[in-house]
Amino acid sequence: DTSGEIALQSAGTTIATVSSTGIAMASGKTLTGGGKILQVLQAVKSDTFSTTSTSLVDVSGLSVSITPSSTSSKILVHVDLFLTASYYVGHAQLVRNSTLIYRADTAGNRPRDSITFAQNVSSDGIMQRSSIMYLDSPSTTSATTYKVQASTRKDGQGGGVFYINRTTQDRDTTGYDARGVSSITVMEVAG
Repeated sequence: DTSGEIALQSAGTTIATVSSTGIAMASGKTLTGGGKILQVLQAVKSDTFSTTSTSLVDVSGLSVSITPSSTSSKILVHVDLFLTASYYVGHAQLVRNSTLIYRADTAGNRPRDSITFAQNVSSDGIMQRSSIMYLDSPSTTSATTYKVQASTRKDGQGGGVFYINRTTQDRDTTGYDARGVSSITVMEVAG
């Protein structure tokens, strides 16, 4: 029209107007539909973590609690890790509340990880960047916690250390052994 606005209508009723300043919803009208991002939360871990445990333990600072607005909502989880391990192997898992999620199928005695870090014995312990992207369906409107758990080699050999955000040697020099930063981000996606 001559005002420079475009009216979006359904059955003769204006739903919204579009102008150079944006979209204005009509009174009592809302945008609906699946795929809309409803909320985004993030935890950033800039310090280091290490564990010698062969059982899973929580990684401090890599936990986010989100309360879905609908049971039909999905939660898109993105985990970004800088990690390394002494003595070859470290394991990381994505957990919803107390349930391990985003895991491989059972296959004999093999570990079922979200991320496995495997290091060649000749390696200098440099960090590796790894990430997880998973669309979860918690089917709840209760507060739900997503977190990262980690452990070292699980075959009874012991002696390993799993690190996040640092190298194994962690030398205080300007040319080696940088520190990293990791994060977990959760997004509620309308169902």
